[in-house]
Amino acid sequence: MKATLQQPKFLFIRRDNIGDLVCTTPTIAALRQAFPAAYIAALATSYNVAVLDRNPDLDAVFAYTKLKHRPAGQSRLRTLVGRVGLLLQLRKQKFDYVLLASPNYQPRLIRLGRWLSRKGLAGFVDASHANDARFAHRIVESEHPLHEVVDTFRLLTCFGIQGPPPSCRITPDEVEVARLANTLSAQHWHATGPLIGLHISARKESQRWPARAFADLVQRLHQDHGAKFLLFWSPGSSDHPLHPGDDDKATEILNMVIGHPVLACPTQQLHELIAGLSLCNAVICSDGGAMHLAAALDKPIVCFFGRSDATRWHPWGVPYVLLQKESREVSDISVEEAAAAFTQLVAIQR
Repeated sequence: MKATLQQPKFLFIRRDNIGDLVCTTPTIAALRQAFPAAYIAALATSYNVAVLDRNPDLDAVFAYTKLKHRPAGQSRLRTLVGRVGLLLQLRKQKFDYVLLASPNYQPRLIRLGRWLSRKGLAGFVDASHANDARFAHRIVESEHPLHEVVDTFRLLTCFGIQGPPPSCRITPDEVEVARLANTLSAQHWHATGPLIGLHISARKESQRWPARAFADLVQRLHQDHGAKFLLFWSPGSSDHPLHPGDDDKATEILNMVIGHPVLACPTQQLHELIAGLSLCNAVICSDGGAMHLAAALDKPIVCFFGRSDATRWHPWGVPYVLLQKESREVSDISVEEAAAAFTQLVAIQR
């Protein structure tokens, strides 16, 4: 595609975690609205790329595999060779602009961005690099606390686009949604209340809520609201060196809620989690990727925050109730507080 003033070619690069990439989707959507005829692509990682699958604002999505995420049995050499091949493929695309979409200075990506762009590199710089001539367009890191969506969105001022940012957006896999919906319909539950998604996994210790608390909350919300539940977790052993899972925690919870309408949903792949969350009426989880996925699916959320910045990372664009204790330990949140938060969330929606 030949680039013109009306039809430029853009490449977003965002290599961070799942939630970071979700928070970039409003920026992608606004760029598409401003340049409807543009060619817009994104470079992500194999770990987070499912966030962008079926995104209507993107013409193409490219992904590479980090060494720590390479499949079992795949050598480091094969992984690196695949990465080089992808970069050569991107070079042939002849992008006009490369946008480093993480709202902080990323010196390791500057050379790559310049190599892939024809007209220039757009990205964030810290105060000491405010005049870095390697950027065609540069935004100085904010001195004030901003939400990740708002901060990332500032990148578009380089192209004359102003806020406010739209909502986050992801699109679930229809086949996976239908599969899980069929599994749900086969449960023959008698409960008639909301379907609540409970995501029990969290990378940080301070973000983890105990199994006993989740089990007690299931019983409480089923009693008070007639709720049904999908129980999501990252499968695997808790002592896995690279990808610790919560199989033991999930089993503990499920054993404590026998007789209650709870469907176990271990999510081996990200698209499975996205599909499951899309079927829920509300979601309860700790701050993390699942929370941002739920927000991008327009789900009301009760969220637990530990040692993370609620100003920067609260759910974007949806009703939510946020619980954070002075101790910054999610484990200090009581079942009574969580149940009251859900009741408050229901009231907000009325």
